[in-house]
Amino acid sequence: MSANSAEAAGQVEVVLVKSGRTKIRYPAELLQDDGTRVTVRAPWAGDGVRDFGFVRFEPGDVFTEYYWRDRWYAVKEVRDGRGALKGWYCDITRPATLVGTELVVEDLDLDLWRSADGTAVFRLDEDEFAASGLAVSDPRAAAAAENALDTLERLAREGGFEALLA
Repeated sequence: MSANSAEAAGQVEVVLVKSGRTKIRYPAELLQDDGTRVTVRAPWAGDGVRDFGFVRFEPGDVFTEYYWRDRWYAVKEVRDGRGALKGWYCDITRPATLVGTELVVEDLDLDLWRSADGTAVFRLDEDEFAASGLAVSDPRAAAAAENALDTLERLAREGGFEALLA
């Protein structure tokens, strides 16, 4: 198998890197790897409850996460413990890499939320992105990140992510 495909189906470890440091790592079930997109499922990996005001992530929530090796984002479908869809949380990232059983993703600060019913679409953390200095240190990456956020917002407002994730 290539360095970009899972060597063994089953488990992977998602490693979220931010500003050169590991922000969080957690085990996930590998659902699919087609060579371009990697799909995993994992329970909420945060400590306790994270309340954004428009959605709460909490123990029992399940995330089905879609990562691409050729796109600057990840889309995470969020369901509560009973299986009810809460919505989609999208991270703007550099393209993901999967080496062995480690799925490494570099978070670029920008995020997007789309509620399950589509009535709420929020661009998040644009102030953090501006403060990160990426536009100066890596203008190409900054432009790719902003383009990715625009693309996801357009998809979210034009009917959602179902076709993207099919």
